[in-house]
Amino acid sequence: MPEPEIRELRYFRAVAEDLNITRAAERLGIAQPPLSRAMRQLEHRLGVDLFDRSGPRLGLTEAGETLLKESQPVLDALDSAVRRTQRAGQSSGGLVVTAKPGVATEVLHRIVTELQGELPGVQVVVSGFGEQADMVRDGRADVALVSRPFDDHGLETELLYTEPRVAALPVRHELAAREMLAPDDLAGIPAPRWSRANVAERNYWSARPDDPVDGPIVQDSSQLLEVVAFGQAVALVPQSMAERNIRPDVVYRPVTDVEPYQMLVVWPAGSRSADLAKFVEVATRRSSAP
Repeated sequence: MPEPEIRELRYFRAVAEDLNITRAAERLGIAQPPLSRAMRQLEHRLGVDLFDRSGPRLGLTEAGETLLKESQPVLDALDSAVRRTQRAGQSSGGLVVTAKPGVATEVLHRIVTELQGELPGVQVVVSGFGEQADMVRDGRADVALVSRPFDDHGLETELLYTEPRVAALPVRHELAAREMLAPDDLAGIPAPRWSRANVAERNYWSARPDDPVDGPIVQDSSQLLEVVAFGQAVALVPQSMAERNIRPDVVYRPVTDVEPYQMLVVWPAGSRSADLAKFVEVATRRSSAP
């Protein structure tokens, strides 16, 4: 059986996502008749119907649903391979490393400083919340420092360190007088919501994941602390972040029975880059909280 072409898979995904040939053709920048023919040709190649054309609106068959799910990793892997190949052919070369601002970039500074002279071509990309694993998967970065939780499919990981999380509270909050807090003490109190956070990430950053109360959306740790200082939320933060952000309007208190903060180094599964191996070796040697 002839295998589908990459072009056909991209066309299929556009139609499957829109369930409208006209809109999909506009997205792809092609005319509608060639797109319709391409979908018929793909179905002929596979020997199954991908679309249910019996009703007033286009739908997906079970086979179509399966192809929609299974084709994404294939296209992601191809895009990643293209990006890495293009970077390998560029004169600058070098290892691309990414981390989000805060605890991760503090650790990254130490690693990069130690690598100076050994890996002079290291390029650092400061990325946003939740972007690091995707950047490694799709080839925009070779390696990343990431805190849990995150989607680790297609990645190899090495734990660098674990540290407690503490509650950041407004200085005049009634709980600030306590020496130790429990998750139930924070019931009903809004927690900041990280931009782009999924359900697992939202639950992790809430002391009461079974009964979360949403606070303001934040983009970075500086914004998070301002939200806390103004009394709009109480946040769980790494202990090292608390130690580096002593301020008169925020206090930090230990919280029992919450998941710790974990920092990991991640890279593409199966990578055999010598530069990457050197980076991971130095990162694990530096495996302590900042």
